Amino acid sequence: MDTVRQLLQVKGYDIWAVAPESAVLDALKLMADKNIGAVLVIDHGNLVGILSERDYARKVVLREKASRNTPVREIMTERVVCVHPSRPVEECLALMTSGHLRHLPVVEDGRLIGVISIMDVVKTIIANQSSTIGSLENYILGSVSLTTGTP
Repeated sequence: MDTVRQLLQVKGYDIWAVAPESAVLDALKLMADKNIGAVLVIDHGNLVGILSERDYARKVVLREKASRNTPVREIMTERVVCVHPSRPVEECLALMTSGHLRHLPVVEDGRLIGVISIMDVVKTIIANQSSTIGSLENYILGSVSLTTGTP
C-alpha cells in the first residue's frame, strides 16, 4: 500500500502558490502555465486557502466579476483539507471522494511539503492494482506449470 510520501517521491514536491492579494487573472495564468487545476494561497508562509478552477467558475464567471480586478482572497476556498505524508493513498481517495476534493496539500510537522491531485491518487492506485494482478497471474501460472509438469 503506497503512502502519500511515496507518491510525492515519484511525482515531485512542486508547490505552485499565489498570495491572497494576487489578481485572480494572475492565478489563472499560473494554473494555465503549469497545467494544473488549483493553486495554493499562501500568506507570509502560511497556507490560508486554495483556488481551483471550480472556484473561478462559480465565484467569478457566474457572478460576472472581473478576473483582473478580483483578488484571490475573495474567491478562494479558505477551509483547506490537508494530509500527512504517511497517509495511505487509498485513504486519500476516500477522503477526496467524500469531500468532493480534487487537491490535497501535504503537511508534515506544520510545514507544507507538496500537493497531490485526485489524478495522482488514481494513477497510483491503478499502477498498484496492475502490479498486484500481474503478480497473481505469475503466481497462478507458475502453480499451474508445477502441477501439470509443463514449463
